[in-house]
Amino acid sequence: MSLLYSDIYDWIDACAPFDTQAGFDNSGLLIGKRSTQVQGILFALDVTDPVITEAVSCGANLIITHHPLMFSSVKQLLEDDYEGQLITRLIRNRIGLISAHTNLDQAPGGINDTLADLCHLNDVEGEGYLRVGNLPRRISISELASEIESALHTVVRIMISDPAHRMVTRMAVSSGAGSEFWNEAQEMGAQVFLSGEIRHHHALQMAGNGMACLEAGHFATEEPGLFRFASALQRHLNEVQCPVLVSKTATGAYPSAAVP
Repeated sequence: MSLLYSDIYDWIDACAPFDTQAGFDNSGLLIGKRSTQVQGILFALDVTDPVITEAVSCGANLIITHHPLMFSSVKQLLEDDYEGQLITRLIRNRIGLISAHTNLDQAPGGINDTLADLCHLNDVEGEGYLRVGNLPRRISISELASEIESALHTVVRIMISDPAHRMVTRMAVSSGAGSEFWNEAQEMGAQVFLSGEIRHHHALQMAGNGMACLEAGHFATEEPGLFRFASALQRHLNEVQCPVLVSKTATGAYPSAAVP
């Protein structure tokens, strides 16, 4: 049974419809031909030179990433430009690229649902890029931050005074750079907000409104969802002899803090 790029695209589209992506996004089949036969699949958060090297060495001719290339309009393809170099290297090695970004952030079982699960949130509600749920027990901010560090294998920056004595029972999560949703989270009863990156003015607004915020790193809040997505695809393909791997080179730009 042959497996084509189009088969993988259609499976992703069923799980995290591409038409739900944000208007600024560039998710979808970005490089390659739909009728190309898949020999191996490598998942990575980003396309980097080390990730391409890894794909070549393991025989994967399709890379699936969370963050897309050509995120901004591309009018020139120059090899002395970093992104141009990546694109031309993918083409020369006949490696396709599918990216599932904001569509996977929002999808059931996607990036934000995975983050909520890892934080052990109960009675989770919310849609789009935000999840709000109840913590398993009443807990101090400092203890909560420590548990998140263990769950995500990262370092959590606490943005609230006296975290050891500040007790919370309800938390919001938004992966990546999702601090803009803090106000909606507070309206849903969240007392603490977790994201990968917290913008300075959002941190000030949260503090001014009595809400604690935790910054755990863009990579650490998103990579677990990518692992789950890769596992789901492997289960879907268990009758097809097609390896599905997750990159060991992380983003390539800095060391992984999320992989134990």
